[in-house]
Amino acid sequence: MPSDDLPDWLPAWCLDQLGSEPADVLFRIQRISMVIGLRLADGSDVVVKARPDDGRATSCVAAQARLAERGFPCARPLTPVVEVGSLAVHAEQSRTGGDMLPGDSPDVAVHYAEVFARLMAELADVTVAPPLPNPRWVRWDHTDPGLWPAIDFLDERDQSAVPAYVVETAERARGRLLAAGLPCVLGYSDYEAQNLRWHGRRIWAVHDWDGLAWQPEAALAGAASGTFAKVGPPALPPVESSEAFLAAYQDLRGRSFTAAEQEIAWAASLWPAAHDVRWEALHGTTPPPADPLRPQAAERLRRANA
Repeated sequence: MPSDDLPDWLPAWCLDQLGSEPADVLFRIQRISMVIGLRLADGSDVVVKARPDDGRATSCVAAQARLAERGFPCARPLTPVVEVGSLAVHAEQSRTGGDMLPGDSPDVAVHYAEVFARLMAELADVTVAPPLPNPRWVRWDHTDPGLWPAIDFLDERDQSAVPAYVVETAERARGRLLAAGLPCVLGYSDYEAQNLRWHGRRIWAVHDWDGLAWQPEAALAGAASGTFAKVGPPALPPVESSEAFLAAYQDLRGRSFTAAEQEIAWAASLWPAAHDVRWEALHGTTPPPADPLRPQAAERLRRANA
């Protein structure tokens, strides 16, 4: 993208926080956050992230920094979170390269579980303020009226577009999750193939640390067991692959989940998929081209005792 398309505040921000102005724009991604890869005038490559300031970013960046300091494969933050109007902004090292690890087989699931177990073990020693509210795809604990967390631009759409089985699945999964009574821990909730890069079967980078959450460990592992293979549209791996993910995770963490935690993990495996299918439906795709939820909901709910 041309440099003159940069946000007005960004060149001065880079000079103030990084000591050099942008010389080239390497990429720009706009989702919930705005992510801009820059080459600065001093020759260094950095990534600047800006997102609406909901109070979560400071904890997320602080946790990311501590893991990077310990050698975990993630980009090292170069600045603290800085308020720019209504935005929370920080810069981090550019950690490019690597490939996605495709597939959703049990064998692939085990590789993803190994990284997730390492990530959760590292986060267990990090103390930051809980990054609340949780990301909406794991925000089953919200206090908003109704089933789903309040998202104005979704809530104003015709909710009848959401298939009844999606609503029922989300209601049953959420009911089981809210009945858990388990302690919350700091964890990573955006565990999708598109957010990880590998060199062969060796992890090279875990990106998108705005996805940190404050939920029970079993719920975070369960959600990850349902999202690890996702690239783009709503996705669920086969039940056998989620089962392999959860078994490997427990082995690596050296602790077996209780029967209740097993149920919570299976309930949590459904919520992100239900959130995604609802999103697609409210954007006019009903059902989505490859709906992963309908064929698996009954078995996952059975395992969740929901």
